[in-house]
Amino acid sequence: MGILPRNRGGEGGIVAVDMLSERATVMRESVQKSQSITDNMVSILGSFDHRLSALETAMRPTQIRTHAIRKAHENIDRTLKAADVILSQFDLSRQAEAKILKGPHEDLESYLEAIEQLRNNIRFFNNNKSFKSSDGVLNNANSLLAKAISKLEDEFKQLLSSYSKPVEPERLFECLPTSMRPSTGSPGDQDSSSKNHLPSSHGEHNHGTDDTVYTPPTLIPPRILPLLHDLSQQMVQAGHQQQLVKIYRDVRFHVLEESLRKLGVEKLSKDDVQKMQWEVLEFKIGNWIHYMRIAVKLLFAAERKVCDQMFEGFEQIKDQCFADVTTGSVAMLLSFGDAIAKSKRSPEKLFVLLDMYEIMRELHSEIELLFRGKSCNEIRESTFGLSKRLAQTAQETFRDFEEAVEKDATKTAVSDGTVHPLTSYVINYVKFLFDYQSTLKQLFQEFENGDSNSQLAAVTMRIMQALQTNLDGKSKQYKDPSLTNLFLMNNIHYMVRSVRRSEAKDLLGDDWVQRHRRVVQQHANQYKRIAWAKILQCLSIQGLTSSGGSNSMGVDGQNSSGVSRPLVKERLKTFNIQFEDLHQRQSQWTVPDTELRESLRLAVAEVLLPAYRSFIKRFGPMVESGKNPQKYIRYSAEDLERMLGEFFEGKTLNEPKR
Repeated sequence: MGILPRNRGGEGGIVAVDMLSERATVMRESVQKSQSITDNMVSILGSFDHRLSALETAMRPTQIRTHAIRKAHENIDRTLKAADVILSQFDLSRQAEAKILKGPHEDLESYLEAIEQLRNNIRFFNNNKSFKSSDGVLNNANSLLAKAISKLEDEFKQLLSSYSKPVEPERLFECLPTSMRPSTGSPGDQDSSSKNHLPSSHGEHNHGTDDTVYTPPTLIPPRILPLLHDLSQQMVQAGHQQQLVKIYRDVRFHVLEESLRKLGVEKLSKDDVQKMQWEVLEFKIGNWIHYMRIAVKLLFAAERKVCDQMFEGFEQIKDQCFADVTTGSVAMLLSFGDAIAKSKRSPEKLFVLLDMYEIMRELHSEIELLFRGKSCNEIRESTFGLSKRLAQTAQETFRDFEEAVEKDATKTAVSDGTVHPLTSYVINYVKFLFDYQSTLKQLFQEFENGDSNSQLAAVTMRIMQALQTNLDGKSKQYKDPSLTNLFLMNNIHYMVRSVRRSEAKDLLGDDWVQRHRRVVQQHANQYKRIAWAKILQCLSIQGLTSSGGSNSMGVDGQNSSGVSRPLVKERLKTFNIQFEDLHQRQSQWTVPDTELRESLRLAVAEVLLPAYRSFIKRFGPMVESGKNPQKYIRYSAEDLERMLGEFFEGKTLNEPKR
């Protein structure tokens, strides 16, 4: 029983092995079939590859011919297109040449377009040097362009010349603010329109202000400027900058100078100035100040505007042309200023020097703006140099004046003790100086730092002190000490009154005024004491009597107080002689100030009249009781008062009484 299951198991194993064997056989057969199929396929594919290779070899010549044909077509197209472009360039060149040969005068716009087309053609052939005729074409085009630019220069010159005319003075005056325009010229004046004085420019109140409108004239019509701009642009592109600058300078230089000549500007040397009479020179200086203002604010401003518009985009040419055109005109204007600055100094020149310095200061910022750029450096420096020289000369003249006042040795006789001409001259001079306060302060700061108010006050005080020192010396010329004091009283009073009525008071201060008023009073008191002390002695009781008593008369002509009638008569006789002498002399003396004259008469009357009344009242009866009393009592107190009213009137001898 145990063997049978084993047998069954052995049978089963055999069956399984058989089955596996069968399957392996099947698989081997399948692999063999697959290999056979694969070999067949490889054989078939190999056959295809061979056939394709043969086909490709057969087709290659055809492909090469097709590609060559296509390339040939492309080359032909390119060549035709290039030929078309070249032919069109030739066509455009012929068109440009035709326009250029006609010249720019008839149709400037077309002419400029033709030049631009010619430039394009030149660029084209420069970039296509492979074209065998390009060199010949370029030579022809460049030659034509040179002729075109030459004609362009001629057109620029002709157009600029046609529209460049000198500006007439009347037209310039119309461009000024109304307050600055001149009045009608004097009959008979040559070119009176340019010789008139415009409103005075001296003093700080007449400076140009921000709201003062100057309207520069139109030098070139607005419709012409764009054409000139286009012409100049073409010339610059052609490398003709120097020719452009030269043409502009040659045309505009003389036009600008002629505008100034018509206005009245002339070139004067130092020698010319030295030979002139002061009145003529002063007149010319006044005109020069206005010429400077007109030149800078109108003519130069208008010229700068033309340059800026005509040469827009070319900064260096703008500045160069403006500098070249204006340099001669500026030199002509500055030559006169230089001649004045270098001429012999004199006090009367100080004010015109300040006027000239003032206008240069006024124009400073505008000159900087107009004459900007490297090309204008020399012009800028020359104008600012003149300002410095004028300031230097003005300061030296100021010092000269101080010294001249102190050392003035004129022997001008002032026999009546009135205000000396030197005093009125110096005071008027100082008053005029105060019209230039801001200018003087600026001038002081040119050379030294510090408070300009203090500097001006110090200078003014020095001038006043120099005048007083000189007056003290002149007062010693009088033999009569009372006239010496009257002279000093008059002159110092004139100084004080003038200062009080002017801006000098604010600068010198109340202390100066009060101090000098006391000096005036001291001289008035001295005059009164010296002139009237002797005559008042005649009216003194001293020497007539030794004690008081009644006025009853004795047989010997003496009253009870012991006063002698002959002595009283002698006193009255002496009084009459002295008073008449004083009246005769001092009615010829002068106290020009009405208030001072009346106060001086009153001061004398307050001393003289009470003394005279007292003397007559006390001793008059002694004389009246004797013979010819009118011989001794010649005047009543009222007569004396009336005659005192004739003192200091500056009468001449033998002049009838008023």
